[in-house]
Amino acid sequence: MKPKSKESIVIIGGGPAAMMLACTLDPILFDVTIVEKGKAIGRKFLVAGKGGFNLTHSEDIDKMIEKYEGPKSLLDSLSSFTNNDLRHWLSSIGIETYIGSSKRVFPIKGIKPIAVLRAIKKEIERKGITLLKETLWYGSFIENSSIQLLHKEKNISLKADKVIFALGGGSWKITGSDGCWLPHFKKNNVATLPFRPSNCAMCINWPENVKVHFGKPIKNIALTYNDTYIKGEMMVTKHGIEGSPAYALSYYVGNELESKKSITVFVDLKPSLSLEKVNSILSKSHKKISKLLRDELSLSSTAVALIKSATTREEFNDVKLLTHCIKKLPLSIIGLEEIDNAISTVGGIKSTAMDKHFELINFPNHYTIGEMINWNAPTGGYLLQGCLSMGYALGKYLNRKHQI
Repeated sequence: MKPKSKESIVIIGGGPAAMMLACTLDPILFDVTIVEKGKAIGRKFLVAGKGGFNLTHSEDIDKMIEKYEGPKSLLDSLSSFTNNDLRHWLSSIGIETYIGSSKRVFPIKGIKPIAVLRAIKKEIERKGITLLKETLWYGSFIENSSIQLLHKEKNISLKADKVIFALGGGSWKITGSDGCWLPHFKKNNVATLPFRPSNCAMCINWPENVKVHFGKPIKNIALTYNDTYIKGEMMVTKHGIEGSPAYALSYYVGNELESKKSITVFVDLKPSLSLEKVNSILSKSHKKISKLLRDELSLSSTAVALIKSATTREEFNDVKLLTHCIKKLPLSIIGLEEIDNAISTVGGIKSTAMDKHFELINFPNHYTIGEMINWNAPTGGYLLQGCLSMGYALGKYLNRKHQI
């Protein structure tokens, strides 16, 4: 049987999903071109490396998948390219990893984010992939086996049997991830949702007594919204609250804020103690309440300020009511921080617009992966793992499909 001729694949975007896809596609089967509008690929990849390069999480993959909200194609890709698979793949390109105390996975000491990116770029070069920088996609789809692009302000045509869009979400514009592509898809009747922030700070209209505490953390708290309960540290800022618990709840709070002006979340200021234990400590001492909170419960002045902002003077001096406030302090969330400051976004291409292999139903041979798709995951390595798994899964699928 005559072997199939090589196909031309154009990957539009140079983020994590795009780079993993490029590394996975078989160069014997495909001529691959990565189109990047900036001067270098992997800029958002480097952003993920600020403050410690958290590559993935080490928990059991079935438990890990439960943390994701998104289409089945995403969940299937996580099963086909797991966190352990990612660690093995990184090792194969010279990047060894270790599991930190938080069960997050990092490059071993001494390996900086730029070194990880260089190793991936080297793999892309080894595959013979063409990199076309400073090239803009402005809304074209495949016509006559080619796609129209703008390279350094000049129109060019690239041969394309298949196009994979990996244009990113709606935050971190400085990295090229600006969401400007969304209207082009909407105009062509591809089902989309507006972008909104996720994994972000939540906005609160603070009373005067809290303002002197801006920039101060409250450690060892738990934040609750409905049935979601997240322990960690909370930072009080002029806009509201930041920190891992706030980021984790922002997706669910954002869903509700679509139809409501405000949402109440609750802070447990002493998650290590039961309601009864807190009540017992407060009841047995004759100290002044403020000293009692500081000395017996180790609550910071910032935590006490939040308690005072949520209680009247009478309630503050009532042990039973004070106990309830310590264990379930209400905070009124009036919004989420602006989208460009968010760690990630939700919105973009709806799951109904594509099949189980990320192919657009209305546009055969056009695929979308990464943060373009409407999905959510917490911080802690889950976001990067999701993007890399999608790139890998699509690459393997296209390799198989070409050989059938």
